[in-house]
Formats: sequence, C-alpha cells, structure tokens
Amino acid sequence: MIKGKEVTIYDLARKLNISIATVSRALNNDPVVSKKTKKSVFDLARELGYRHNRFASNLRKQTTNTIGVIVHELNSNFITSVLAGIESITTDAGYDLIIAHSSESYEKEKANALNLFHKRVDGLISSLSFDTTSLDHFKVFDDKKIPVVFFDRVEENTDTIKVIIDNYRCGYLATKHLIDQGCKRIAMVTASLKRNVYAQRHKGYVDAQYDNKLSIDEKLLMIKDLKEASALECAMEILEMDPRPDGLFITSDFVAALVMQTLKENGMRIPEDIAVVGFNNDAISRVVEPHLTTINYPGFDMGEIVARNLINHLKGISDIKQTSTIIVRSELVVRGSSLKKDNDKVNSL
Repeated sequence: MIKGKEVTIYDLARKLNISIATVSRALNNDPVVSKKTKKSVFDLARELGYRHNRFASNLRKQTTNTIGVIVHELNSNFITSVLAGIESITTDAGYDLIIAHSSESYEKEKANALNLFHKRVDGLISSLSFDTTSLDHFKVFDDKKIPVVFFDRVEENTDTIKVIIDNYRCGYLATKHLIDQGCKRIAMVTASLKRNVYAQRHKGYVDAQYDNKLSIDEKLLMIKDLKEASALECAMEILEMDPRPDGLFITSDFVAALVMQTLKENGMRIPEDIAVVGFNNDAISRVVEPHLTTINYPGFDMGEIVARNLINHLKGISDIKQTSTIIVRSELVVRGSSLKKDNDKVNSL
C-alpha cells in the first residue's frame, strides 16, 4: 500500500478476500454479518488506519449531520454557556457543530454564513454582530430550505424564528430595583443601541424612570463596547461627574465588576455611595465584593432550546415555521452591590 494513501473499503475487502458489500455491512455493524467476520474487518481497519468517509456517505444521503453556529464573540461566559447547551442537544442527536465567530463584524458574519452554506450544513444557529442591519446573507439558506434559528441578538421585525429573553422587562426590573433602593440619578452602561438586546434594555431603563417620575439625564447614558478598557473609561467618567450618579445599571457583569473595583479604589463605597446592577449572572458576579446584583440570563437553557427546536425541525417532529419568537425565562438576582435598604433580602442564586 502506498505510504500516505487513504485506506478504503476496497483495500479491506481485497486483504480479507471478502466482498466490498460485506466489509461495508460489517463496518456498519449489520447483524447479517457474523461476529467473527466483523472482528476481522475491525481489526484490519484499525491496523491499516482506515477512516470512514463520512462526507461521501452523507452526500449520498443529501445530509451532512452538521449544524453551523455563528456567534459574535467567543470570549464571553454567556456565549460559552449557550454553546454548551447547544452541544448537549446536538451531540445526543448525532450532529456535529461547526462554530464560526464574526468578531462583531457584519462583513465577517456574511463571509461566515456563505462558508457554512458551502459546507452544506443541515441547519444554522446565529447571534448577530453589533452592526448587522440586514439578513440578506441568510437568504441562500431559506432558498434551499435550510432552517436558520437566531438567538439573543436578533432582528425583531422579521418572521424568522428567534429565541430571546424579555430584554425590556429585564432593563425595567434592574432600574426599578435601583429606584426602590432610593437611587435618583441612575447611570447606564451598555453597548450599541442598534442591536435589539441593548435597545430594549435601554427602553426598560428609561421607562422605569419615567414611570417613577425621575428626570432622564442623557449624560448618564454611556454607550461602550463592553470590553476591559471601556470599563476603566466608564469608571473614570463616573468619578468626574458632578453630581455623581447614585445608581448604576451595567449590561455586562464583567464590566460591572471592573467598574466596581475601580470606583472602590478611588474611594467610592458600594452600595452606600453608588448601588450597582449587572447583567448575565456570570460567575464573576459571585466573586466580586460585594456580590453583584444582576439579571440571571440562562445561556445553557437558551442553547438547549435553540438546538432542540432546530433538531426537531430537521427530524420532522415539529416545524419551526410555526413559531416566531420563544422567550426564555430571566429574573433579577438581588445581592449586596445594590442593597441600600433591607440588607437581609439577598438572593444567593
């Protein structure tokens, strides 16, 4: 056998002096093949380094048993938990994942979508980048009847299936909690309002203040990229404000933890001087001191729901076209970072 040449079932059949059909059945554990023959086939396959050509097999069946996933970043506890939820369902269903990330770039997202299309994925799961304003690059999937499910960051005014949380309600709850603690100047740190998740959280933030007759100060809205450098930038801006805010809603636990640390290093007390609420319920929220009040965003559950709906569609159990929006539960988790009152009422979730 030529060195480096891929071993085929023809090679196995020739070596064992049996038919190609028998080798194929043995490799597929067909009960019509005797245990002795199966053992001979498997032993030789292992010895020669035979690899099953799954790609060719799937092409014959017009399926690849792969699911494409496009996310906007990989360095995120939330995205990691969503991927874990997706993987738990797809693995049990016999599907492999191909994961791509857009790095918050619309152009890269388009390229990723086209690449996954050409890799013949059976279905696609996607969360949109900051600056995605059109879903035209997903049209090729629709044209070929390849199902696409969007999660978290979505285009709301479309008939595509979306799995989200009630971001408006979460923004309202977080802000109302700060108001209930006596906060009257509430700052918000968030990302681009072009994206549904941040726009809806901001709307909840505004409406909670409006409903409680607080004046809205646009200077208290800080739109950032929610990276480490931005956290320091936000903290310094807060320290320079006069008057300073007494409440702070940050739509990222990671940024909230860094802002809290910087504020404390500069003499501010939390929650006495400024009460803080984060978002996601990442592990860091239970490490930072005081522990961070946050919105519990169950990424693993979201991943499971997204994947289960897609797999059920592919298997003909259900039709995702019958559902437009699935809302995953979320809730406020109260901890020490925001409690100016009723300090015994702490949720340790």
